[in-house]
Amino acid sequence: MTSLNRRKFLHYSAYGAGLAGLAGVMPAWARGTQGGTLARKGSDVLSGEHLTMTVDDALFTTGSRRGPAVTINGTLPGPLLRLKQGQDLTVDLVNNASEGTSIHWHGMLVPFLMDGVPGITMAAVERGETFRYRFPVRQAGTYWWHAHTLQEPMGHYGPIVIDPIEPDPFEYDREYVLMLTDWSPMSPHEIMRKLKVGEGYFNYQQTSWTDKYPLTGEQRRMWAQMRMMPTDISDVTGSTYTFLVNGHGPEDGLELAYNPGERIRLRIINGAAMTFFNVRIPGLPMTVVAADGQNIRPVETDEFQMGNAETYDVIVEPKGAEAFAFVAEAMDRSGMGIATLTSRPGSKAAFPPLRDPPLLTMADMGMSASDPGADGMNGMSGGSMHGMDGMSGADKGGNMAGMDMSGGMNMRDTSLLPPNVKAGPGLDMVSMNPVDRMGDPGIGLADVGHRVLDYRQLVAAKPNPDDRLPTRLKEIHLTGNMERYMWSFDGQKFSAVTDQPIRFAYNERVRVKLVNDTMMAHPIHLHGHFFELVNGAPPGHQPMKHTIVVQPGGSAQFDLTATEPGDWAFHCHLIYHMHTGMFQVVTVRPLDGGDQ
Repeated sequence: MTSLNRRKFLHYSAYGAGLAGLAGVMPAWARGTQGGTLARKGSDVLSGEHLTMTVDDALFTTGSRRGPAVTINGTLPGPLLRLKQGQDLTVDLVNNASEGTSIHWHGMLVPFLMDGVPGITMAAVERGETFRYRFPVRQAGTYWWHAHTLQEPMGHYGPIVIDPIEPDPFEYDREYVLMLTDWSPMSPHEIMRKLKVGEGYFNYQQTSWTDKYPLTGEQRRMWAQMRMMPTDISDVTGSTYTFLVNGHGPEDGLELAYNPGERIRLRIINGAAMTFFNVRIPGLPMTVVAADGQNIRPVETDEFQMGNAETYDVIVEPKGAEAFAFVAEAMDRSGMGIATLTSRPGSKAAFPPLRDPPLLTMADMGMSASDPGADGMNGMSGGSMHGMDGMSGADKGGNMAGMDMSGGMNMRDTSLLPPNVKAGPGLDMVSMNPVDRMGDPGIGLADVGHRVLDYRQLVAAKPNPDDRLPTRLKEIHLTGNMERYMWSFDGQKFSAVTDQPIRFAYNERVRVKLVNDTMMAHPIHLHGHFFELVNGAPPGHQPMKHTIVVQPGGSAQFDLTATEPGDWAFHCHLIYHMHTGMFQVVTVRPLDGGDQ
């Protein structure tokens, strides 16, 4: 195990500087030079114990949009890796592209030096170089891989399916992997530059006095006084993004064939850079059987919202029509990815129109009147419990100027924060009552008139391996300043805390509470581990995930057993939030107890 020494901190600092996304020499595609071959849509299949994955600059076209892309083995998405639980895997990553690269094996339990995060576990693989990944495949399920650089939103991603040693507890006749992504002809560097200049640059759904949104004049004045917009749902929208299913845009006519009477397993992966998707198949119920690669007790629903980097497996049984529309609608309703489930080639299903854009609510401002989820700490004993107690005196001298609302409330009242959260220009909102929002179906789905999945419906299919109570609570605040486009944990972006990793002891059982002090939903991902959602599931059956969506102004909790020694990335999976500072390192001390 390497130690967290000065050299490693310099690596961290270099990575933190790279998170700005604008440092150094930009590759040719970022400067507007569009060279390379045309990417093929869809994924080839790679199987076996020794694979080669080659990165190239490319061009991509869908509909009327054409621009720079990155391919792996010539396709976008890159190849589907079809693996077997228990096998050993060797992957040679060959970089022929103009920018440094890597592969992170999202959701897979690998040694930390194989985790693929430049500046944390490895150096970036530069043009002309090859890096060899080697690790055992310890699990089964639906996962994905992607670059941990700004190649990711350009197409450097692909699906993983790991077949289990023991058969799954559900039957099906056919399966499809559906990878949902967003792609723009604008380079990631330019997108980030525009967001830094004006965070609403891509939001064409802003409110005004003349729009048709159902807001009263008083509500419009309130939002204006707070310098916030109830339509500020997504940072990057369909104004520049085309939403893809397996690399196919809405005009590409992707068809998924089936025979009448079949049960079909859909392995759905949200590999988007910045987009939450609302997934539904109008007229066809979906039975959710796995979340983030882990089997759950089957639950039938009509729609679910997927945060970036989440995966859901569903079973469907098409009946009563020749074709059904698969719809992945962007959360802000600015576009959709589509495919057709069809029992006869060429048979079409009617795709629904985009629904009206959703509006943020008082709950999204952290002003919920009650706490339906409570604190989730009842019955815990032992260890040191640091929670919300004792916060009233926290940093009262550091309060930022804010707008006093009715009842004396202040959206920037930093006296509500614990002492470890830094008040400053990177924090423009404090959640006044961050209640547990595990039961929320997601922004815009509370009143759609049909069944919608939420985290409280997820129950692990098998008992969890660790039934110990957590010994302490670790509270982490998700913070940001939307106008300045600054994102962070506990009020500090990664470049300010490279020498202050989040530390867990090996095999320590910790409850982590995430408090969202922003008005955006954040999909938070911890590398190298699964954690158990504290969602009210029966004892021992909390669902295990690697990514958790924390709703605006609310909180969410998970239990973590720190069984994987090493240094692990912990970050928001909205790529421009991560690259502007909402990133940290989790350090798990090794068995010998030595310093890392």
